[in-house]
Amino acid sequence: MTALRTVRATLVSVVLAVTAMTLVAPPANAAPAVKISRIWYDSPGTDTRTSASLNAEYVQLKNTTAQPQNISGWTIRDAANHVYTFSSTVLAAGATLTLRTGPGSNTSTTKYWGQGNYVWNNDRDTGYLRTGAGVQVHTCAYNSTAVDFKNC
Repeated sequence: MTALRTVRATLVSVVLAVTAMTLVAPPANAAPAVKISRIWYDSPGTDTRTSASLNAEYVQLKNTTAQPQNISGWTIRDAANHVYTFSSTVLAAGATLTLRTGPGSNTSTTKYWGQGNYVWNNDRDTGYLRTGAGVQVHTCAYNSTAVDFKNC
């Protein structure tokens, strides 16, 4: 009987430990709280480097949660290491934020990189979203001239 109780106790301990790990550990494929949702990499028309043309090129971030997300200090960068750092920015629950390449006045839903040249290559590139500590949160890559944008 003592051996049977020991086996039962061990089995119960193992089941409880596995259950606790399952409840605590996030799924391996869990979506990030904030992700790159779209890169519009080829602005319409001729590349004239006007503000309108530069701002037709943009990247969008999406808060995939029901909670506000503070992305202050986070960065967006491309493969050539053009880097934009978000200043004091809180992304509302479920909200989308647009980062336009050219100059403009920032709002809560649209930020402006202030570049005088295009950031995103018209054929292939990769967008990287990182925390202020440099932890990569999400990436979005494209390799096509058949369309002008990539939904991520």
